[in-house]
Amino acid sequence: MKTSRRHFLLLSVGVGSSLVLSRAAFADTANRLSETDPTARAVGYVEDASKVDKAKFPSYAAGQTCANCSLFQGTAKDAYGGCTLFGDKQVAARGWCSSYSNM
Repeated sequence: MKTSRRHFLLLSVGVGSSLVLSRAAFADTANRLSETDPTARAVGYVEDASKVDKAKFPSYAAGQTCANCSLFQGTAKDAYGGCTLFGDKQVAARGWCSSYSNM
């Protein structure tokens, strides 16, 4: 089977773009804050606000999430976004921590 230059270039572009997209997806997940991170544990961060230990964090109120916290740097549509507390780590929009602020 003889491969034309056009076929080779199209194949190369397809493979190259797949690698770039998969690398971007990996970078996105690698930059997420883990609940086991020492800084996250110190402020009681959870990825799902419905799982907050209300006995340990009595300041939690229903409806509080990272998405509506003033420290959240994402948009309303983002599943994850930056937080001024955690530097370059991304937090879950539906998450919560004891540093929650709506001011």
